[in-house]
Amino acid sequence: MNDAQVLERLLADRWSCRGFTDEQVPRDVIDRLLTIAQRTPSWCNVQPWQLVITSGEETVRLKEALLESFDASRPHGSAAGGTPGSGRAGGSDFDFPAGYSGVYRERRRESGWQLYDAVGVVKGDREASALQMLRNSEFFGAPHAAIITTDADLGVYGAIDCGLYVESFLLAAQALGLGACAQAALAAGSPFLHEYFDIPETRKVVCGIAFGYADPDHPTATYRTSRASLDEVVTFVG
Repeated sequence: MNDAQVLERLLADRWSCRGFTDEQVPRDVIDRLLTIAQRTPSWCNVQPWQLVITSGEETVRLKEALLESFDASRPHGSAAGGTPGSGRAGGSDFDFPAGYSGVYRERRRESGWQLYDAVGVVKGDREASALQMLRNSEFFGAPHAAIITTDADLGVYGAIDCGLYVESFLLAAQALGLGACAQAALAAGSPFLHEYFDIPETRKVVCGIAFGYADPDHPTATYRTSRASLDEVVTFVG
């Protein structure tokens, strides 16, 4: 198998894992993952990404703190819903999409209903969908969480570089036999994460990544998202 085939296989096999075993990933495996991801290219080689990674009881404590923050953000007596951490000072360091329309809305809906179908959430059951959303704050049961930040002064280019890093991280995890899921939802609790991890205001939270050993029997392991054809995304000139 040549290099292109290896990369193609890793990209085809990788998925956003939302079901993990309890097994901790050995530190040497995590170090290897991070060493591989560190080869990510960046604008002027600034390498703006910095990570906080939790393991063991620290992951459990973070989950509990996120859930507590989430509960505190809801008005008394309201139904489950909202975004983890968003009630404690609220909001993300980066603006979330203003909206989804056209083909972007269609792709988002398709992906969302694939997830809901896998876990048995029926259309119109807002309580069940809110509880599934809440799984973000539990890292979908993963034993490890990574919080990725960029330097605020680098603006959008620092965020782009971190996006490249996330891809490298996810592919490295796949190559090492791990499951992983990038979590933009965690960025909605940026103020909480700044406080909890003492992250300075000079850095912006980009996203989180849940990772560990995938549970092959979890319902969410049964589906894969689609990809657009080249005709939909490429314009050839010349």
